[in-house]
Amino acid sequence: MCLSFPYCYLSSVHCPTYTSTNSLDNEAIYDICRRNLDIERPTYTNLNRLIGQIVSSITASLRFDGALNVDLTEFQTNLVPYPRIHFPLVTYAPIISAEKAYHEQLTVQEITNACFNPSNQMVKCDLQQGKYMSCCMLYRGDVAPKDVNAAIAAIKTRNSIQFVDWCPTGFKVGINNQPPTVVPGGDLARVQRAVCMLSNTTAIAQAWARLDRKFDLMYAKRAFVHWYVGEGMEEGEFMEAREDLATLEKDYEEVGLESGDNEEEEEEEEEF
Repeated sequence: MCLSFPYCYLSSVHCPTYTSTNSLDNEAIYDICRRNLDIERPTYTNLNRLIGQIVSSITASLRFDGALNVDLTEFQTNLVPYPRIHFPLVTYAPIISAEKAYHEQLTVQEITNACFNPSNQMVKCDLQQGKYMSCCMLYRGDVAPKDVNAAIAAIKTRNSIQFVDWCPTGFKVGINNQPPTVVPGGDLARVQRAVCMLSNTTAIAQAWARLDRKFDLMYAKRAFVHWYVGEGMEEGEFMEAREDLATLEKDYEEVGLESGDNEEEEEEEEEF
């Protein structure tokens, strides 16, 4: 389904042991490097180090013990409600430079709140325009379960964070005792605790719509098509992939609409 580069502006981290693809938007990661790490002109090295932290957090349970470890197969169970809705949004916190780290407390509550801040999400989309279906919070380092429970309880009270009505409290938590490791002399500050959030939200449909629009503009000019045809690919495969992505976008929209329809039915029943 995925359109090949340069038609695809979303990269992905896919684990063969479970059907879930964590999407990463190059544009979003560039902005994070400029805004959070004060890197004026990010390079692929800067981007890859940040992506490396994310992959390390997702797979930490395979390498280290923890108070509440999460197996990779549990991502599929807890994050994927329908077979095609398997593209979790990735958020990581704290993303902070060494110079700024001295001025931050970086408590469990603060890094949890930061995961719901658009400035830390790895795909550009407006979460206010969508609803969460599930969230997996992967904590690392000096983190106590009671602090995690308190932080998540506070998140649930925020009206700005909405879940679909058929999964109102969809939080899965993993706690690993090993703090994140940074590259010596790198961009990210060494911290005692961090969290990576994988969330399945209907808002990511905006990324598919943006990708469809960019693909249409390039394909209308047949830009780069000759390279793929020269390697044995047929032009018809481009349109098949385009139609599949458009269908995926509608699948996400329908999940959100189903939630809204159920809420309207409940309101009508209460009025009756």
